[in-house]
Formats: sequence, structure tokens, C-alpha cells
Amino acid sequence: VQLQASGGGLVQPGGSLSLSCAASVNSSSITSMGWYRQAPGTQRESVASITTGVGPKYADSVKGRFTISRDNAKSTVHLQMNSLKSEDTAVYYCNAAQLTPLGTLDNYWGQGTEVTVSS
Repeated sequence: VQLQASGGGLVQPGGSLSLSCAASVNSSSITSMGWYRQAPGTQRESVASITTGVGPKYADSVKGRFTISRDNAKSTVHLQMNSLKSEDTAVYYCNAAQLTPLGTLDNYWGQGTEVTVSS
């Protein structure tokens, strides 16, 4: 599975940005898709994910500000980020988890895309 992320950039506090990620395989083979982020000197953390049959899940720090959605027809996942704060500054990574025949999950990562929130 290859993931191609797009979006990101520089925005002022309070502004909005959107991220998109397209998978190279049929969406029906992917159990969940989501976004992680990593700021300098910190560990990578989950931001939002959306799992088949379960729905979206958000980190507490982004609830009410970020919205994740999935377009199964296009095998893409989108992250709409509103009311951005300086602490949202990080490199954002797209993630996809695919269920294997053994019942385990294989994780795949896209290239990181930078989000900078600064005045």
C-alpha cells in the first residue's frame, strides 16, 4: 500500500488547512485510515482516525476543531483542520492499516507533510 499525502503549509493562528491522503489500493481492503503528527522533540501521536464500521476517533487536543472523513470510492482520507493553534505545528503523517489473512494489521505510512501555525 502506498499513501500519497497532500496539503499542509503555513497558516496563522485561528486559520484553517486541509490534508488529503490517497491510497494505492481499493479502500475495501483498508481497515482504518488516519493522521498522526510529530512535532520536533516529541513522539509521533495519533490525531484522528476513521475505522470501517466504527467511525471517527480524535485526540482530545483536536476534538471540535478537526474533522476526518473518508471517501471510499477514491480510497482517500481528508483532515479538515479549523481554529488552528501554534501547538498544532508538526509534520503530519497519513496512516493506513490493512487487515492481513492472519488477522493482524499491517501499518503503512505516507510521506510527512508540514503544518506550521504561526503569525
